Amino acid sequence: QVQVVESGGGLVQAGDSLILPCAASGRQFSNYDIQWYRQAPGMRRELVASFTSYGTTYVADSVKGRFTISRDNAKNTAYLQMNALKPEDTAVYYCAVDSDGTGSLDSWGKGTQVTVSS
Repeated sequence: QVQVVESGGGLVQAGDSLILPCAASGRQFSNYDIQWYRQAPGMRRELVASFTSYGTTYVADSVKGRFTISRDNAKNTAYLQMNALKPEDTAVYYCAVDSDGTGSLDSWGKGTQVTVSS
């Protein structure tokens, strides 16, 4: 299975920025579909952003204009750049991968905590 590791979380103040790397193993990283989710306490898991293997990106309306997804295939890493953070962005952020082309996510990271104080 593909191993997925997110990092970069922490405690920040409103208005600050963070970048979350997502490293995924494998020799065919360029073929992976990468997705970022987040889940706050008591809330359902929410799709935040995605970057398909063929170059299509998506950013949720709740973070549009503030968050950007990118990837560096040479480094087997995708990134979630988060700017102008708000307290409502506080959540555990998860990176997930579709590595086999089924259209379903097959590998998940353990998550990284982002906490934004007011």
